[in-house]
Amino acid sequence: MNKITITIDNKKIKTTSNHTILEVAKENGIFIPSLCYHPDLTVKANCRLCLVQIKGEKSLRPSCEIKAQDKMEIITNNKLINETRKENLELLWGEHSKECSDCIYEYNCGLKKISKKLGVEGKKYSKRKEYLADKKFDNYIKFQRSKCIDCRNCVEACQLYSTGHLEIKDKGNLFRVEPSIDPKKQCIYCGQCLMHCPVGAFEGISDFEELENKIKDKKTTVVFQIAPSIRTSIGEEFGLLTGEDLSLKVFSAIKKLGVTHVFDTAVGADFTTTEEAKKCYQKIINNKKGVLFTSCCPSWVRYLELYYPKFKNNLATTRSPQIILGSLIKFYWAKKQNIKPENVYVVSVMPCISKKYEIERPELRINGTKPVDQVITTRELAFLLFKNKINPLTEKNTRADDLFQQPSGAGVIYGASGGVMESALRTVANMFGDKQVEFKEVRGLDNHKEKTVKIKGKIYKMAVVNSVVAAKDVLEKLKHDPEFYDFVEVMACPGGCIGGGGQPVPSYQENRTMRAKGLYLTDKQKSERIANKNPVVEDVYKEFLTSDEIIKKYLETEFK
Repeated sequence: MNKITITIDNKKIKTTSNHTILEVAKENGIFIPSLCYHPDLTVKANCRLCLVQIKGEKSLRPSCEIKAQDKMEIITNNKLINETRKENLELLWGEHSKECSDCIYEYNCGLKKISKKLGVEGKKYSKRKEYLADKKFDNYIKFQRSKCIDCRNCVEACQLYSTGHLEIKDKGNLFRVEPSIDPKKQCIYCGQCLMHCPVGAFEGISDFEELENKIKDKKTTVVFQIAPSIRTSIGEEFGLLTGEDLSLKVFSAIKKLGVTHVFDTAVGADFTTTEEAKKCYQKIINNKKGVLFTSCCPSWVRYLELYYPKFKNNLATTRSPQIILGSLIKFYWAKKQNIKPENVYVVSVMPCISKKYEIERPELRINGTKPVDQVITTRELAFLLFKNKINPLTEKNTRADDLFQQPSGAGVIYGASGGVMESALRTVANMFGDKQVEFKEVRGLDNHKEKTVKIKGKIYKMAVVNSVVAAKDVLEKLKHDPEFYDFVEVMACPGGCIGGGGQPVPSYQENRTMRAKGLYLTDKQKSERIANKNPVVEDVYKEFLTSDEIIKKYLETEFK
């Protein structure tokens, strides 16, 4: 990478030759509008908003695909550039139906922000796609085709991280994004299409009306629980970009919605960890052969069930943190409050779309009752807060409610790739009398990490992977050698839950890194960092989870 100097709007800037003009401008606070650009994906230059003028060239060029060169002189703002951008923006509005009042991007929409800055109303051209009907991926994701601007980001993201369910199809003289009818390319609800769509053409399906009615219903006790990764991501919706842990302010903000009880799902993660660690421990002391997979990511579980069913018996049978905490809320906490389980309405704020799918799985019901009644994403919570003029950044710190108030550090790091593995390793080490707390070898946001860990004098090989595309490589190895790995953590989304399909957009490596750092910082500040040593966990086992039969009923599941 050569050091070079370029000039943007008469400002000399030192950079390297591997950067594009758009990247250099963004790094130096110079405004160039863009919609289709995403650092996770290849450059497509489809939106044509990032046009600039390069000295010595007659035509305007898309800054997202032009590499900076030494002594290059660039203009980002003149009459020709502005008029061309405005025309291109009007053309984009011609492909995008306005349904702003019913869109969770209403308060944080890139298309609207650029239009306001450029003075474009989006009324010049008729809406060419208004006749296109929405497509639903079961009842979890809605694709509003009338909003699609054909940038194709969703298609590439689906191929990069998921099953390739989204495809470009020839429709006469047009090419459109369509869901595949190929049974080998089924949707696993990871939501990466949402994360990479710049105009909100994809959205998770939630029933806000039911939720708001439940909050108003005096006969119903509405309980919220907040996933570990939410604490360092939701601030981005309100202009905070540091990865700061906002959990205490978010608890307070949610209560302003009229919710009386808010719990921390990271406590549920401590229960999941404790049970999964027991399985790891038994595997080690009994020298059991074969791999053990984590199972708290429902997109990963769905992928395995659909495409590699022979491995379903290798999934840890422990329920995920949100399901465990939902179960304990309805059948343990509610009893202590003299509330019937059927009068408790549990809402999970989750970083992903597939948690909406998970709560509908029939095998997770207890006595016919769903442990969790509704899942809303980070973005959807932000929408509700904006709608009610509540800004968590200005709220006072408020702790989660008893009993599920204080998670261990191990529960908090569940939100980052490698966090589930490290949480389990801490508890397994503790079971063997080892005082080691940190296992940094499993940390990091790489899509595929292979590590070895020494436990009780023996080396164990493990993999930590993000995306089912990376998981496929692991599964193919195991098909040929079932003992190639001992333990494998799989998350469907880049970086794990911090990059989940329900998180703030845009999501890219830089802010995913900051979100993860925030979680590990909170972990380090915790007085207790081992899941099974959390006093909350110890108390619930003593009072409620007193037998293998009860543990199996409330903490275990099966896979079909």
